[in-house]
Amino acid sequence: MFRNSSQKNRIATFFFLFIAFFFSGYAYSAFPEKPIKIIIGFTAGGPLDQHIRLLMEKLQSSLGQTIIVDYKVGAGGSVGAQFVAQSTPDGYTLLLANTGTMVINPAIYTVQPYNTLTDFSPIARTAQQPLALMVNNQVPAKTLKEFIQYAKTNNGKLNYASAGNGGISHLVPEMLMHETGIKMVHVPYKGSAPAFTDLIAGHVDFMADSVPHAAVLANQGKLKVLAVTSAKRNPALPDVPTAIETGVANLEVVGFYGVLAPKNTPVTIIDKLSNAFKEALVSPDIEKRMIEQGADPAYLNAEQFGKFLAKEMPRWSKVVQDAGAKLD
Repeated sequence: MFRNSSQKNRIATFFFLFIAFFFSGYAYSAFPEKPIKIIIGFTAGGPLDQHIRLLMEKLQSSLGQTIIVDYKVGAGGSVGAQFVAQSTPDGYTLLLANTGTMVINPAIYTVQPYNTLTDFSPIARTAQQPLALMVNNQVPAKTLKEFIQYAKTNNGKLNYASAGNGGISHLVPEMLMHETGIKMVHVPYKGSAPAFTDLIAGHVDFMADSVPHAAVLANQGKLKVLAVTSAKRNPALPDVPTAIETGVANLEVVGFYGVLAPKNTPVTIIDKLSNAFKEALVSPDIEKRMIEQGADPAYLNAEQFGKFLAKEMPRWSKVVQDAGAKLD
C-alpha cells in the first residue's frame, strides 16, 4: 500500500515519464516505416530535382525506405513550402528548399503564407553554390562587360528569365541592374527547367541560375556563361570569371539548399533524418560529383542549419531592400 497521495503521485509521474521515454525511443528506432515524400516547390528537371536525385540512392540505403519526390509548383517555391508547413509533423513529408524559398521570399513578398523560423523544423543544409550569369547564343556578347554595354544600348528592350517571382534567380538580375544601371524586363517561370528551355530557344535573353545545370548546358554549347557569382572561380566552369573579376559589378552571391520538416516534428526523427543526409553528403563519390557539377557539399546539422537561417533572414532582407524588389 502507498503511504500517502504524494507517494502515489511520484510513482505515477515516474510511470508516465518512463512510458513517454520508451515510446519516443521506439519511434526513433522504428522510423521510417513507410516511404518518405520530399516536396519541391518547382517543376521537375530543375536544380533542386537534380540535387535530390544525386543523394537519393544513399538516403534510401541509410533510411531503409523509398524516397518519393513530389512537386508543388508556384510563387517561387512558396506553394510547396506552405504545403509542408501544414503537413503532419511525423517525418514523412519534408521540404527541399533553396535560398529563395526560405530567406528571399519572406523579404520580397508583402504577404507570405509561412514563417521560415517558426513554421518548420530544420533538418540539414545540404549544399551551397553560386549562380551562373548566362545569355542565349543569339546575344552578341561573350563577356559580362560586353553584355552590359549591349544592354545599355538596348535599355529596357532585353528580358531575363527566372525560376519564379521572389527567388534568387529573380533577385540576382535585379541586383545586377541596380549595380550597373541597365534595365531588363522580368519573365518569371514555374521553375528553372522551363526557363532554361526558353533561354536556349532564344525567347529570353539573360538568366541567372545554379552553376551545375548551367555548366552542363554551356559545355554542350547550348548557351553562354558570362560570369559566376562566387568570390572564386567555380571548378565546373574554370574558364569563366567571377562577376567581381570582370570589374562590371561587385556581385557576390552564394545560394544554399536545405531540408526542413513541419514544426513540432519529434527531435529523434529530425536527428535520424539529419544523420542520413550527412552520410550521403560525406560519401566520397557524391562529394566528387557535386564538386564537379559546381556545388559545394556544405552539410549543417539541424541546430546549425536553424542558426544559419536566422542569420540569413536579415541579410537577404537588406539585399532585397537595396535592390528595390518587392512583390504583392
